[in-house]
Amino acid sequence: MELSGVAAALLARLPELGGRMALRIRSEVDAYQDESLIPLESLRRSCTANADLILSHLRLGGTPDASSARETGRVRAEQGVPLADTLHAYRIGSELLWTEILAEARTRPEVTDAQLVAQSTGFWALSGLYAEAVAVAYRETAAELTSRGQARRSALVEALFTGIITDRTLWEAARELGLPEHGPYAVAVAEAAAPGEEPLAGVEAALRAAELPSAWRLLPDQQLVLIALPSTTAESTCLRILRGTRARVGFSPCFRSLRETPRALRFARLALSGSAGPGPGVARFDDNPLAMVVAAAPAEAAHLVEVVLQPVLDLPAGERSRLLRTLEHWFAAAGSAAAAAQSLFVHPNTVRYRLRRVEELTGRSLTDPRATADIGAAVLAVRNPASGLTDPGSAGAGRPEAP
Repeated sequence: MELSGVAAALLARLPELGGRMALRIRSEVDAYQDESLIPLESLRRSCTANADLILSHLRLGGTPDASSARETGRVRAEQGVPLADTLHAYRIGSELLWTEILAEARTRPEVTDAQLVAQSTGFWALSGLYAEAVAVAYRETAAELTSRGQARRSALVEALFTGIITDRTLWEAARELGLPEHGPYAVAVAEAAAPGEEPLAGVEAALRAAELPSAWRLLPDQQLVLIALPSTTAESTCLRILRGTRARVGFSPCFRSLRETPRALRFARLALSGSAGPGPGVARFDDNPLAMVVAAAPAEAAHLVEVVLQPVLDLPAGERSRLLRTLEHWFAAAGSAAAAAQSLFVHPNTVRYRLRRVEELTGRSLTDPRATADIGAAVLAVRNPASGLTDPGSAGAGRPEAP
């Protein structure tokens, strides 16, 4: 080959050439200036090995060997050097090497300018081939590291939600997941419409923009999120973001220690199961504690319904639905017949009549606080899907009743 002599001469001073490449790269690429990230000696070895690849090919020919280029890409990915900076450094090294080839060639009369022009195409094609090998190895390694990191994060989040984590490793989990070591925190659970679907798509980015760190777990039927609430306004911000979705979400009470995550998950799930209606919305556990208690014990709640409301449930569907809806609106209106009538679009006397009808059927007076509590809990149980007693005529609450 026309440049074999030039290549042989440069190979003889390869260590010095690799050292100069390393110094040039360090001075021109910001990411390479951190000695703790990329030690100068490590950079020098990498530059020397990559120059050796190109010069040896120019000297001997044959099939290009991209092993050193691939190693460079792998190591830089592991070090966290951006790919753009890695390729920039590789171009700087190639340019310096070509400059040295030109300088050495001009000392050799047998190498003509025409030969240099002809060889330049081959040199830059070879350099491009090795740069591509750097990029491919970098991307493969980065993908592997990302997958490994995601698997570890997923395992840590699962350990927090299930409580399978020791106090000694709690702070390690918090650090790796980007969570503060101390609360307050909250847990949100969103219902997935189909296996693998993310009902809270886009929420993680919104929480991050609001400076609310979070850790996520996707299950076949639910998406779980542990959210740090570091400021006094954090909870309201978080709820606003969640309410901006089209998902059904249960939201736990706030808690201080990551050790309490499993209990908070249970509370969030209870809030979700006790939420009213199938439509989107955020149900906070603390907004209706009685409904959460009912949701926590569906078998007991079903028995409560039998004891308290069975005579109402035995009525024909139309009358049963009217009485149950009236009770719901009356409780929501804090016991005001006038307010309940307004939301039901009926006359207040109609509400009072229906309440007396409930009293007659159940044998319980709505002026007795204990009886009222029993009936209220039973109504919540009827509306809870987990009880299996949901009244099919309850849809359309808040709309005018059919005549």
